[in-house]
Amino acid sequence: MDQRITLITLGVSDLRRSTSFYEALGWRGQEVEETVFFQAGGMGLVLWSREKLARDSGVPGLPSGDGFDGIVLAQNLRSAAEVDELIARAESAGAAITRAPAETFYGGYAGCFADPDGHLWEIAFNPGLPLEDDGSLRIPELG
Repeated sequence: MDQRITLITLGVSDLRRSTSFYEALGWRGQEVEETVFFQAGGMGLVLWSREKLARDSGVPGLPSGDGFDGIVLAQNLRSAAEVDELIARAESAGAAITRAPAETFYGGYAGCFADPDGHLWEIAFNPGLPLEDDGSLRIPELG
């Protein structure tokens, strides 16, 4: 089996608000049947009703988004300046900044924000995980 993630679906409380938020970050989505699809490098990010996602997944309900659900999405960038720029853009679009950009323990630079539904994002520059020319990330031999 391939080690691969192809889609991440975020359950959202207000599809219009969430779509507008991600578009304000510069993402461009396509809506089909009350579901918004964003191309994210070699994978996809999908916004869908929280209730429909829960029902489709066979669970009675998902957490309300009022607390940490154990998931943080990440976007690695090529420089600390790009991190600052994207965090500022997210804040302007309505994100709650949960960790201001700063140097990290691993020698990089990162900050975090929560989108309008509380989904956490880490925006990072990590010199130990350089991006390929096409923007993809390849985990190097760490041993």
